[in-house]
Amino acid sequence: MDSYSERPPLPWLAGVVRTVWIQRTGAAGHEQRHLPTGGIEIHFPIGGRPQLVGPLTGPKVEVIPPHTTIVGVRFQPGTAPPLPAGLDDLVDQRLGLAELWGRSAGRLVEAVARAETPERALRCLQAHLLQEFRGAAHVDPLVREAVRALMPWHPVNIDAVAAHLALSASQLRRRCLQTVGVTPKVLQRTLRFQGFLALAQAGARASGQPGADGVAGLAVDVGYADQAHLSRECVRLTGLTPSRLLGGTVDRCACDHEHAASYTPFLATRSGPPLRV
Repeated sequence: MDSYSERPPLPWLAGVVRTVWIQRTGAAGHEQRHLPTGGIEIHFPIGGRPQLVGPLTGPKVEVIPPHTTIVGVRFQPGTAPPLPAGLDDLVDQRLGLAELWGRSAGRLVEAVARAETPERALRCLQAHLLQEFRGAAHVDPLVREAVRALMPWHPVNIDAVAAHLALSASQLRRRCLQTVGVTPKVLQRTLRFQGFLALAQAGARASGQPGADGVAGLAVDVGYADQAHLSRECVRLTGLTPSRLLGGTVDRCACDHEHAASYTPFLATRSGPPLRV
């Protein structure tokens, strides 16, 4: 039987990891649609070859083999474990961790394979990430602030974000490419769509702007001009219309997975003050 369970990361990774998960497939393979989130991911099949999924700019469909258990980590935009290249070199790519981490990846594969349960395997992976993050700065503070400013709750101009950070627009672009993998504009579009999904998954009600309720209301709430604008972006980022992606309702996705652990902290950023320019 297929199952998928998201959960918050262990506390000491909360600043760099958005969510972790365990996924199991049953007797049949499972078609998984991976969507852009603004961050990178680690997909770690127990007993198999772990991979790093670079920043996505569109959907990637993968067929997960039968009787597979995967533990996974989704990073916050602009954060990543030590890597030999900038994230702009990893966009829309899947790379074996062995190519990136060498022998330490091999030791991690062995440790995860020895874990008695998927829960212990996931904890082992997170403990390894803690060691990787210790003693080194892997988060650009200016990019972290740019990510906060580009969240969809308070739409802002990219030039205004750069000025707020005392950077030129070209400097902000270079730093985002290096540490996020995409330009500030692409990141803003991705976060806007993630904001729509977060509201939909949470079963949120639209704010009540005149003529906007349901999907159309949520679209306006995160900065889309109208529902048609959302539909175009949804097809571009997911390959599906909003109706197909959400399974015909506004409070879940067609995959029927529970995503609260991922979207609850994302929605918590709504309470932050708008960028002052």
